[in-house]
Amino acid sequence: MAGNRDRRFCSSWIPRGVLLLLWAGWVRCFAADPGGGTSIFNPASTPAAATRDLAYFVLGITGAIFLVVGSLLAYVIFRFRQRSQDNIAEPPQVYGSNQVELAWTVIPVLIVVVLFLATARMIFAIQDAPKPQSALDITVVGHQFWWEFRYPKFGFVTANELHVPTSNPTDPTPTYLTLLSADVDHSFWVPRLSGKTDLIPNHPNSLWIDPGTPGVYLGQCAQFCGTQHAKMLLRVYVQSPADFEAWAHAQQQAAANSASVAEGRKVFETQACINCHTVKGTVATGRFGPDLTHLMSRDTLASGAALNTPENLRAWIKNPDDFKPGSLMPAMKLSDQQLDQLTAYLATLR
Repeated sequence: MAGNRDRRFCSSWIPRGVLLLLWAGWVRCFAADPGGGTSIFNPASTPAAATRDLAYFVLGITGAIFLVVGSLLAYVIFRFRQRSQDNIAEPPQVYGSNQVELAWTVIPVLIVVVLFLATARMIFAIQDAPKPQSALDITVVGHQFWWEFRYPKFGFVTANELHVPTSNPTDPTPTYLTLLSADVDHSFWVPRLSGKTDLIPNHPNSLWIDPGTPGVYLGQCAQFCGTQHAKMLLRVYVQSPADFEAWAHAQQQAAANSASVAEGRKVFETQACINCHTVKGTVATGRFGPDLTHLMSRDTLASGAALNTPENLRAWIKNPDDFKPGSLMPAMKLSDQQLDQLTAYLATLR
């Protein structure tokens, strides 16, 4: 019976559309994503944990305000509802109350000050955190519509899938990201690792992360940057220090050179591909598109738009607009034979 009363109360006081939105949000954050892949409520890094704690604090205060105001409103509506025997004449008017006016001015000001101080404290604690000598520096460059990752310490460049080592309190190895843009505004956001930070042309920004658990963390460009903004996806691979070192060592190597795909390499080097892409050890030194030296070591194509399989790779080369309408990569108009040869060559780039 109590459950029935609760449901009747909710139905009477909260619009059903609001209930559906709240339920959909709950399912999206938790039920549909039990691993917390993109949930801000399951942080895996210090900056993300600080953001979540601040969100809980703000939600607690604003929730208390909502309950107080809602309860008073419900009481007034019930207590002073119109009855058939009521006198409908205008009630006595009361003008001015210094106590009430002081209360509804001072209390909100104090609440705003508390929220401001808590937010400022969190921001400065994250931004002014000391950088240890063991920190890894990575430069992130946002492009329409993909991500470039430069590893100055190791001397290589990769794309779309960011690899970082784990960090622990006894031996901290945080990753410091310098954020740049090659064209328009972008925004780097991996919800479980950090808050949103914009990439603005000619205005470097930065953030740091220190994930302690290996895994794949999903993110997204969070600033509208053009027609394919929604498919400018992010993957952050957090690896143990040993696995990260092994991955970095492999990325430092020149591209594979197999005689069995010589015809495909010839197609690659005689087409406009070399104007936009780099393949270490070849004449391709373009910087407009992703570095392809170890293309097949990545799990996805086109900044997460498709799985990185030979079939998808061939289709992507044939017509990128099938995956990303409005993509800045042109269709090369190759013959079927050239497509097969080029795909076979690219498939060796591991």
